[in-house]
Amino acid sequence: MENLNRSLFHPATFFLIGIPGLEQVHGWISLPFCCVYLVALLGNVTILLVIKAEQTLQEPMFYFLAILSTIDLALSTTSVPRMLGIFWFDAHEIYFGACVAQMFLIHALTGMEAEVLMAMAFDRYVAICAPLHYTTILTSRVLVGISLCIVVRPILLTFPMIYLIYRLPFCQARIIAHSYCEHMGIAQLSCGNIHINAIYGLFVVSLFVLNLVFIGISYFYILRAVFRLPSQDARLKSLSTCGAHVGVICVFYIPSLFSFLTHRFGHNVPRYIHILIANLYLVIPPSLNPIIYGVRTKQIRERVLHVFTKK
Repeated sequence: MENLNRSLFHPATFFLIGIPGLEQVHGWISLPFCCVYLVALLGNVTILLVIKAEQTLQEPMFYFLAILSTIDLALSTTSVPRMLGIFWFDAHEIYFGACVAQMFLIHALTGMEAEVLMAMAFDRYVAICAPLHYTTILTSRVLVGISLCIVVRPILLTFPMIYLIYRLPFCQARIIAHSYCEHMGIAQLSCGNIHINAIYGLFVVSLFVLNLVFIGISYFYILRAVFRLPSQDARLKSLSTCGAHVGVICVFYIPSLFSFLTHRFGHNVPRYIHILIANLYLVIPPSLNPIIYGVRTKQIRERVLHVFTKK
């Protein structure tokens, strides 16, 4: 009887539509998604192999970059294969538990990416604003503590979402107008009260935005210190070093904030545009991050060119 009540409370499966309104062109849409996913895999694996192989790339900046590449690999793999299954094989059905698991992983990994970007901003702040104290501030112990925060805080923030979903009744609705499972997309199918879900979701987003505020403050002080440097070459070098990080921040935050805000407030935005942006924000940053760092970071660029040109 308990199992019967539970099966009535939660559907056995959900049905993921994909991209609503563009079902007829799913096959064409899948091609760029597949290519971008392959670029993300190749690029991030290359970054990890280069950092591991080169002893000269053991600075905290590259340590955080290795964490970022690991998160990008996990984030894209959590979402893209499922999308391609929908686009190519009409694999729309997903078990309730698998849907909740995907929701947890996507939100937790997104939070980890925001955390590591903030850690990288702190690293650049110390390197430029307090270069003489860089090694004494960013010690191995501090790096371990920051790494734990990068992983643990998003997991702790995402765990309540699992409870908030499992407490909801779903009645007959089980069609998710999306290509992957996310918190409010699932909650909106419920026939119960989802106010707590909405409030908690906004709370998590506010912390996400708070990270961006801290990053902005860091770069305010960084730019102030850079423009006070007496040498123009030193200013250009410092700006070039920070340019890659700023590019990664923009690539990650702009589409993700658009997706979050559209989901809650952008009711006039066409559904297919919202879902496309939501998909892109999980796919584009993992593919562009290694390209941006590979082009903008001299040490990595030289090591990659050395690998491909050595006889």
